[in-house]
Amino acid sequence: MMSILSMSIFLAEEFHDIAPPVDYSLVPPWVIFVATLAGLTLLGLLVWLILRKRNSPQPPKLPRDHALDALEQISTEIGRISPYRFSIRVSDILRRYVTEQYALPVTRQTSVEFLNALTKSSPFSEEEKALLENFLNRCDLIKFARYDATTADSRSLLEEATRFVKGGELATAAA
Repeated sequence: MMSILSMSIFLAEEFHDIAPPVDYSLVPPWVIFVATLAGLTLLGLLVWLILRKRNSPQPPKLPRDHALDALEQISTEIGRISPYRFSIRVSDILRRYVTEQYALPVTRQTSVEFLNALTKSSPFSEEEKALLENFLNRCDLIKFARYDATTADSRSLLEEATRFVKGGELATAAA
């Protein structure tokens, strides 16, 4: 019988060592690493730019823009609210605009006091003064004299207020 030693030698001769893995890639590993790094860097830069643009602060809205937005919003409610309430709201919008834009105390004065102050010194043209005076007088007539206003009166007030705000825009741009 064959001894155990001779048998192990015989088995060792029959089996061969395992060959190392064969590298079949045509692209070197460092090229793959560099390409991955460049791709991730570009992706990160793109995400950063999008987030930066999204979070960039918007310039503050001008009082004129606020007033025009508010007038446009209230124009959708012209048929739903009473002309009395509408005149109060549109008057408040215009008074707030004049206070913010020109630093005039319109919200703390009556219409008569404000119009008297305008005759002494005013940032408005004669046409703007007349438009503002007509608007405030009509609002006061509806608010305090309880004039029986209609939806047409509300539309007229809205048009005057819008014209006044946009007229100020033209006058400021020209200056």
